[in-house]
Amino acid sequence: MSAKSVKGEGGKKPASAVTNLVAGGGAGMMEALVCHPLDTIKVRMQLSRRGRTPGTKKRGFVMTGRDIIKRETFFGLYKGLGAVLTGIVPKMAIRFTSYEWYKQMLADDNGVVSSRGTFVAGLFAGVTEAVAVVTPMEVVKIRMQAQYHSLSDPLDVPKYRSAPHALLTVLREEGIGAIYRGVSLTALRQGTNQAVNFTAYTELKGWLQKVQPQYENANLPGYQTTVIGLISGAMGPFSNAPIDTIKTRLQKTPAEPGQTAVSRIMKISNDMFKQEGARAFYKGITPRVMRVAPGQAVTFTVYEYLKKKLEDSNIAFVGGKYEE
Repeated sequence: MSAKSVKGEGGKKPASAVTNLVAGGGAGMMEALVCHPLDTIKVRMQLSRRGRTPGTKKRGFVMTGRDIIKRETFFGLYKGLGAVLTGIVPKMAIRFTSYEWYKQMLADDNGVVSSRGTFVAGLFAGVTEAVAVVTPMEVVKIRMQAQYHSLSDPLDVPKYRSAPHALLTVLREEGIGAIYRGVSLTALRQGTNQAVNFTAYTELKGWLQKVQPQYENANLPGYQTTVIGLISGAMGPFSNAPIDTIKTRLQKTPAEPGQTAVSRIMKISNDMFKQEGARAFYKGITPRVMRVAPGQAVTFTVYEYLKKKLEDSNIAFVGGKYEE
């Protein structure tokens, strides 16, 4: 198994928390703006129960997207974007900062991190972001994406008018526990995603730097970063699609009195299998791969670009002020 110095290319120190905040936040915002429509289509497909009864046909991601635009206008594809943008900066900051921190903890005495260490660091980083930011953000996002109302009809008033309104409504009606519904499944999904994602990206990046000595101590060209980000980003969804589908249905509806999280997960899983078959667990996999893979390509490309710009400018955050 290959290993890599925790100091990174050229013996540089790991990126600072401020660099991760700015570069990661900027990358996350760009990813959300580009890829959110595919996430909305994925959620609608996962919540759909079409095809389980005679006379109804299953809809693919193209038809689902077309129906959303037809009934709810093009902006219907961006339902829940406010919740995503609100959480994307801390999410990406936590992801990259905690990943670097966990890598340093797992490095040997020479500062070298093995591939196994990279996998574990990615796993822990994914769990950390899931608990800190992703779960509440996704509960709000899914509640808004699940609303079948037209944005072009002023009389069609939805239950949740905005991300903050959705958050306050859920807290008022269901309590604080509601925004952490599905946290175990979200942590499992995010953990496996980032474990696979960071490991694949690191290995591919290391291989490209090895076969291209001119980039051994420098950033790869942007198009190469995009390609390896696309490849690494596509691996996670296939490994945990059932987890993501169950999580979406769990977060969409309020819990029943006396029902535990485990019993709800088991009930949702059993109902899906009995009523819709095993393929139901992979509903939305196409738009999810189309959402996550390009999303990771955008994230890594923009992150590496902004990180290099910040480091080249020698920007430091000292005493609450930016200094050159």
